[in-house]
Amino acid sequence: MTAGLSSEPHIPVLLEEVVEALRPAPGAVIVDATFGAGGYTRRLLDAGATVHAFDRDPDAIAAARDNPARWPELHASEPRLVLHPRRFSEMVAALAELGIARVDGIAMDIGVSSMQLDQPGRGFAFSSNGPLDMRMSQEGESAADFLNSADESAIADVLYLYGEERQSRRVARAIVAARPLVTTGDLARVVRKALGYHAGAPKDPATRTFQAIRIHVNGELDELGVGLSAAEALLGVGGRLAVVSFHSLEDRVVKQFLREASGATASASRHMPQAPVQQEPTFAKVSKAVRASESEVAANPRSRSATLRSAVRTEAPARERKSA
Repeated sequence: MTAGLSSEPHIPVLLEEVVEALRPAPGAVIVDATFGAGGYTRRLLDAGATVHAFDRDPDAIAAARDNPARWPELHASEPRLVLHPRRFSEMVAALAELGIARVDGIAMDIGVSSMQLDQPGRGFAFSSNGPLDMRMSQEGESAADFLNSADESAIADVLYLYGEERQSRRVARAIVAARPLVTTGDLARVVRKALGYHAGAPKDPATRTFQAIRIHVNGELDELGVGLSAAEALLGVGGRLAVVSFHSLEDRVVKQFLREASGATASASRHMPQAPVQQEPTFAKVSKAVRASESEVAANPRSRSATLRSAVRTEAPARERKSA
């Protein structure tokens, strides 16, 4: 196992439901837009599909390449697993480079992975102390860079928009007063002191701030909007899209996208591509929200907040694609 990834087992969320939504078959070409530890990819390969797996985290890609016993399809003479160390918003361009214009299915598991959360050195979690990083790609501006350089109003806006933190200005003021912040522990202590924290409380007050900073540093909602638009362009007629999200902001983007794409409503989000007037629906058979069963939540508590939405691509031409 690559040093940057947790050795703890990773349990893919809503696995059976995602596989059912995608209906993989021998010979199908499917994109796993968020490879992670490869839980979805493994099942898709076992069903006979060829999988193009994307992940911007170099640790996830390296872990798969270094484990031929788990991923023999990667090393076969005619590989059925192709790894793409890049953002899923780039899937159209990445597959075009290989001469692939259409695929049969796309799975997207949005947000931070459990392996990233479980590694203190990646700086995603407040449950253990580590560098204040939060970068999925391990390059660019870190959480510490942003928090130690941005002005108070910019920090407050991020906390309010991406963390839905009602006391965003109070928290931002406390962050600026405490600078420089170096570790996740530094940030957690500042937020808890600003908002009041009592041991045994049902939810740590630092949760919303950590979510907001992570989303901002990684541009996650814009990435999601561009990725959904790319999926619309890449899926062939009858192709299937399955998207798992983990909080209301992500789910709102996915729900709005599918509503618009299926002709149910016009786009009202800056993260979504704007629909031309009288555009034919590009997706049909849009599912209702699917959530984890009680037994899955008991076995994997992180599945509690997961929501799956799926749809099937129609023959209508794709709308103008949203760019990164």
